Amino acid sequence: MNYKLIALDVDGTLLHDNHELSEENKNSIKAAASRGAEFVLCTGRGPVNTIPLMEKMGLGGYVITHNGAVTVDIKTQEVIDQFPMDAEGLQPYVDYCREHGIHFDVNTAFGLYVDKADQMSTKVRGMYDEVFLEPLNLPHWSELSEPVVKFSAFGDLDTMNQLEKEWNTWNSPFYMVRSGDFFLDLMHKDASKGEALKRLAASRGIEREHVLAMGNYFNDITMLTFAGKGIAMDNSPIDVKAAADEVTLSNNENGVHHALEKFVIGVK
Repeated sequence: MNYKLIALDVDGTLLHDNHELSEENKNSIKAAASRGAEFVLCTGRGPVNTIPLMEKMGLGGYVITHNGAVTVDIKTQEVIDQFPMDAEGLQPYVDYCREHGIHFDVNTAFGLYVDKADQMSTKVRGMYDEVFLEPLNLPHWSELSEPVVKFSAFGDLDTMNQLEKEWNTWNSPFYMVRSGDFFLDLMHKDASKGEALKRLAASRGIEREHVLAMGNYFNDITMLTFAGKGIAMDNSPIDVKAAADEVTLSNNENGVHHALEKFVIGVK
């Protein structure tokens, strides 16, 4: 199959656990791009720390960010598609996190906001430093200049498991998804990586069967099942592997490189 659009998750898929891009992955992506494949990073990250990765690989085009809530043109940094949330509808979740001491952040397309940014713990500060983000103080909803597109809660595994169980009992107007063991995200009910990828492919005139996607976590399932070929990393939970058509090596073993060699570069 000639894959024209290749969607890659970032953390846990494209990057090693140390958040670095390997030469093997980078070179295979360049080789596939030289054969005409168009790449899109499809990630829970925002554009601010996703676009530099595309530029590092010498790629143009688009990035699908915030778990599908925002799609951005790399060259112009224009938001071409997004799913705005009802920000004030998030207040019960904000109140819950504050009451229970759970860290959270509020995301617009290009902005990241937290409570009392100058009082974050060393652990939380380190999380943002690892992915090159600088949070700002959360203002009143009416003072935000861009629409809110994602709300994320952050904590240890037990805390996030309990939080997910609790919030699943709420009659929520939002789409809730785990984007990692330590993250629980809320977005517009129609937002997902799969929906954003579907809309981008349609805008590019690319049929579903010519789309290949790779990911490793629950927030990747919608894009793995939309794509003509969905590939899970070996470091994926079993439910993610079950949703995929294929399983490649882990992110630390350059699974992206091996999958591209098998399904794109090595195909005559």
